[in-house]
Amino acid sequence: MKKFFNSKNTSDPIYVQKLSDDRYNLPLNKSLSNNLNLLYKVFSNCADVVYHKFVIDSIEERPCVLIFINGLSDIRSINENVLPSIMNIKEISQDNLRSNGTLEIIRKRFLQTAKVSELGTIGQVTNSLLNGNSIFLLDGDDKALEMKTPGWKEKNVSETNVERVIRGPNEGFTQNISINISQLRRKIKSSELKVEEFTMGKQTLTKISITYLHGIVDNNIVEEVKKRLSKIDIDSVLESGYIEELIEDTHFTLFPQIQHSERPDRVAAGILEGRVALLVDGTPCVLILPATLIQFLQTSEDYYERYTTTIFVRFIRLIFFIISMLLPGCFVAIILYHKEMIPTPLLVSIMGAAHGVPFPIFIEALLMEIVFEALREAGIRLPSPASQTVGIVGALVIGDAAVRAGITSPIMVIVIAITATASFSIPSYDMGYAIRVLRFAMLCLGAFLGLYGILLGIIILLIHLSSLSSFGINYLSPLAPLNLKDLKDALIRFPWPYMKCRPHYANSNNLQRQKTFCKNNKDEKG
Repeated sequence: MKKFFNSKNTSDPIYVQKLSDDRYNLPLNKSLSNNLNLLYKVFSNCADVVYHKFVIDSIEERPCVLIFINGLSDIRSINENVLPSIMNIKEISQDNLRSNGTLEIIRKRFLQTAKVSELGTIGQVTNSLLNGNSIFLLDGDDKALEMKTPGWKEKNVSETNVERVIRGPNEGFTQNISINISQLRRKIKSSELKVEEFTMGKQTLTKISITYLHGIVDNNIVEEVKKRLSKIDIDSVLESGYIEELIEDTHFTLFPQIQHSERPDRVAAGILEGRVALLVDGTPCVLILPATLIQFLQTSEDYYERYTTTIFVRFIRLIFFIISMLLPGCFVAIILYHKEMIPTPLLVSIMGAAHGVPFPIFIEALLMEIVFEALREAGIRLPSPASQTVGIVGALVIGDAAVRAGITSPIMVIVIAITATASFSIPSYDMGYAIRVLRFAMLCLGAFLGLYGILLGIIILLIHLSSLSSFGINYLSPLAPLNLKDLKDALIRFPWPYMKCRPHYANSNNLQRQKTFCKNNKDEKG
């Protein structure tokens, strides 16, 4: 047996015919070249589809090919069982060839180590490959042999520690890019899921994969991603954060413009909406783009719970988002400049509690915020058992001791505690960092200009957010510019039967993701 082409991991760009919409019903052809060209078309731009091509000397030097998807199939089983069985094919007599088909002889006599069945259409071959099986095609036969070699069940997948959910899949990405791609293929079993590979870093040669759903994604976004990646000239890429900063639209901003996630279900949901995922070898963090401000306030669990629960939680999340950014600044501004806004009994209580504190209220709030940020950073860097100890010590011992010593007032401790609790409700850690920095800016504006300074800061912030974009998509979309259809899944979430369309940044020719739901279930409208 010898190879007649080099084994490769990408589809050849050879298309001899354009497949119609019912291409999956096309029967296999006796010509191996025609069958391969059809599969190249189905799996175009799929770098994880592997084609091993050989010539079997004992059967009149007839070409054959073994096809499987890297990450879904068990490579060990293929190397130990399937390939040796094919390579051990001996001379077959012409009488046997005339009385029995060649594939039938190979299946019965030489492929006894695997569960083998015959397939007859392109659709059957496609579905079999997407389920982790291996396909054997032989020139001169219009059937394919399917070998059961799924290997994804043996992958060691752990739960993510960052994006925890109560309801939903409890699995996260790993640091192996092949396993991560296979996890996406398990979620989206479609040949339209494309995987294009790149190599970044002159010294590290890090593998990067662009993943998207052909026919749903806007091709302009894909081309823009490739264009920006092609301009990168760097020595090393050790984590996806390198790529994120190199390809984002605006560098001088606090706000993240590319979303990242360690959850396969969240990345798959983004791909199904028409977004692009960037996988980097050596890290479980997958980049999802384009991204808008609203998406950083949403979680994957929002779509698993009932819509009434989701609406309530999203409103709570939005309120806490605002509290986290504005509460300390507004409190300082009111105490310094707008005392008349506070009821007299409450004002007397606040001023009485603050009596004897040696610092002005602005310095007091600033010191408390800095101490809280230091405690949070220490809790992140220390091991888990020690981080819990730091939290208890910071919240109880230090806070209580500071109040007893007269360094700070009890009301300031309450304000900072509420602000800290609110900041923990922000799902995205990147967005949380931006709000933490803005909180200090709003605190300074409130201390020097009062509520007018807070209002000025909000206006400047809105102008800045309006100027941002992510790969051509407005950062405040769908709120500005207003898109009524996309508001069904923005601050609120409509029931699933009413969310018929994908977001506007998907391919305009394929915005519909489900048909109209009819209550009587007797008919459906497109």
